[in-house]
Amino acid sequence: MIPFNKPYLSGKEMHYMYHAVYSGKISGNGMFTQKCQQFYEKRYNIKKALLTTSCTDALEMCAILSDIKPGDEIIIPSYTFVSTALAFVRQGATIVFADSRSDHPGIDEDAVESLITRKTKAIVPVHYAGVACDMDKIMALAEKHKLIVIEDAAQAIESHYKCRPLGSIGHLAAFSFHETKNINAGEGGMLAINDDRFSHRAEIIWEKGTNRAEFFRGDVNKYSWVDIGSSFLPSEIISAYLWAQIEHIEEIQNRRIHIWNRYNTLLEDWAKKHGIGMSHLPEYATNNGHLFFLVFGNLSDRKRFLEYLWNNNIHAVFHYLCLHKSPFQKKWGLYRIYRWQRCIQIA
Repeated sequence: MIPFNKPYLSGKEMHYMYHAVYSGKISGNGMFTQKCQQFYEKRYNIKKALLTTSCTDALEMCAILSDIKPGDEIIIPSYTFVSTALAFVRQGATIVFADSRSDHPGIDEDAVESLITRKTKAIVPVHYAGVACDMDKIMALAEKHKLIVIEDAAQAIESHYKCRPLGSIGHLAAFSFHETKNINAGEGGMLAINDDRFSHRAEIIWEKGTNRAEFFRGDVNKYSWVDIGSSFLPSEIISAYLWAQIEHIEEIQNRRIHIWNRYNTLLEDWAKKHGIGMSHLPEYATNNGHLFFLVFGNLSDRKRFLEYLWNNNIHAVFHYLCLHKSPFQKKWGLYRIYRWQRCIQIA
């Protein structure tokens, strides 16, 4: 069986994890944590990067940093993973669901302004499949209405918008290093801070609401509880595993894009013949090879296709269910009717 996902292994993961264990510093924010953070800051022009135990944690930090309160409205696409909404719901926000583009499952940037009210606090564009949203439109709306932009870049490592790395454009951004992502640590995530007003507090929230990081840098002579926060910081073992992946990022990306291009080439005529939609790449976006998806016109065709693949030892799945139709979210907020309900992923 060809699996849905097969994590890349560089061969150095265990070596670096062994090194972390026997260094005597395994609780986090040690050598490997700092190496990973510095890499992302330099490579992607991020002002401050903080590793987290998951992308969900990074989004929760974004919600805290944005000072989200009950009654605030957050605009997100309905077609996304639950974490995009959950981080803000936990702060008491009302989720306002936006529709997708007609040519891609990503958020319809032209529909966003009609959803903005005096209660709107933030826009959370999701770079689905690593394909950039139109960030010029999103940032212009944010400036006009004085909103915070939080990029959900869970799938977007190594993708760009008009030559700018995704995750470096919004005020804040969240990345994922889950097993299914291009660069993985089993679990793991990263908060990207591109607005200086959030940098100092982010480090405190990251360290359970204490100024512990400042203490270890020698900036203060003792550390204490100064704000809210949680245990968002991953252990050095996770960071060590991640560093082994980062060292091979070029090899990983070349391989994934090669596979993506083969899917695209070999399925193009077949998809056109059967009226099946394929991935669309806007001219302003790049492809990071994260996933390849097809859009079917009805559920029965999708089911038959998945069964055919399974019977031929290929494991593929359909992707998210729209959040505005979920049992939990029905009681939370506003939404618009969603178009993209038949998207499947081939990995």
